[in-house]
Amino acid sequence: MPGIHSFTLVSILAALAVMTVVLAPRVRTADGFFRGWGDTGDAPGVLTLTFSQVTTWIFARSLLNAGILGYFFGIAGALAYTAYYGSFLTGWLIVDRLRYRHGAENLQGFLELGFGKLGTACFNLLISLRLLTEVFANLLVVGIVFGAAGSNAYTAAILAVAVITLLYSMTGGLRASLRTDVTQMAMLVALLLILFVMMLLHPQFNTGAIAASSPDLANPGWILLMVALLQVLSYPMHDPVMMDRGFLADRSTTRRSFLHAFWISALCILAFGLLGVFAGLNRVGEEELLMTLERLLGAPAMLVLALALVISAASTMDSTFASASKMAVVDMRLAAASPRNGRLAMLLFCIGGLVLVFIGTDDLFSAVAVSGTASLFLTPVIVYNILAGREVHRWSFFATFLVAVGGSALYFLESSGYTNLVTPLTGVEHNYSKLLIITLVILVVGFAAFAMGLKRKRAT
Repeated sequence: MPGIHSFTLVSILAALAVMTVVLAPRVRTADGFFRGWGDTGDAPGVLTLTFSQVTTWIFARSLLNAGILGYFFGIAGALAYTAYYGSFLTGWLIVDRLRYRHGAENLQGFLELGFGKLGTACFNLLISLRLLTEVFANLLVVGIVFGAAGSNAYTAAILAVAVITLLYSMTGGLRASLRTDVTQMAMLVALLLILFVMMLLHPQFNTGAIAASSPDLANPGWILLMVALLQVLSYPMHDPVMMDRGFLADRSTTRRSFLHAFWISALCILAFGLLGVFAGLNRVGEEELLMTLERLLGAPAMLVLALALVISAASTMDSTFASASKMAVVDMRLAAASPRNGRLAMLLFCIGGLVLVFIGTDDLFSAVAVSGTASLFLTPVIVYNILAGREVHRWSFFATFLVAVGGSALYFLESSGYTNLVTPLTGVEHNYSKLLIITLVILVVGFAAFAMGLKRKRAT
């Protein structure tokens, strides 16, 4: 990232790392490690759950994506990415119905009852990929903050943040994640507020220009907004970080934490998206987002931005490690539910994420859009099974799963330039237009399959 005084940034991050390790509790019980409970068995409260939800969903990758979409597509791009944060509302609805209508203790148990072990295997495959891409995408942003891809600074920063986050996550599991999330959230909001105020006070800031920055209805940002609204129902269900926090506290605490997390996170992401819109309106030539922000706001603002990105990356990664260990040990039952086995699962996911960093793509949006598209096979499950309480034949589930996975693979190939199959068939050329068509096809096929596979209601 241009303009950052490396010594200052490293010194501040070193101090934050020490503070985080000190704050992280030492957990020895399975309930503390996997469920975040205190020594006396008390569940986290509204404030802890809310701040944890927000800081783990304001990923470093999400901040950059929101800024980049605003930069290139104006207010439409910023609103499109903000729309994904409606997942807190749909996520709460899913969790509430699972817990209090179906009596489920986790998603895997519910899916196994309806679709057998193969059904849970499909789901576990999806969320495993989701967790790996979270580690990968956030570490990738950390590397970008410190240097060019492949440079010594880039590699050292990625390894340092990965190791530090892994160490304190292994010490306290989900309980450590919840405790450090509160501190990280407070720092993150303060940093975002500083950046937002700097933008508002800038002489070139113009509210009217920002509001009118996406006048064309064919703007890819508006297309992506439609995609987000179609995916927002299934999106939270394939995110174990959000779902895990829905099973920790009582009904009232859970509901309030999800609702507060929605408006807080949506405002934070929208604010960063508007920062991207502001930069896009004032860019010169072929400048990239970070170069424009440095020119407009100066090096001090870039230091604030770098800190915000690294803190958000760490807060997301510790939650990702905690959810990965719970998924492997508790939900998938691959080993006995002990902190030792949870720590081993964390280590393996960390290694997997690092492998993806050094051999994978550097396209942040494509890296996660693939899993979001694949998660569309869950939309009919949510509507028919979770909300309506109906049963369907298993073939419907597997047919929808195959179509969704095929659609996500097609989007990856199209957006990466490996294939060009959608344009000749539909006439659309932009990747987001292709994503919208693929999303619609998956949903139409999925709902048709579930409608045909619907079982008769049992006589009462």
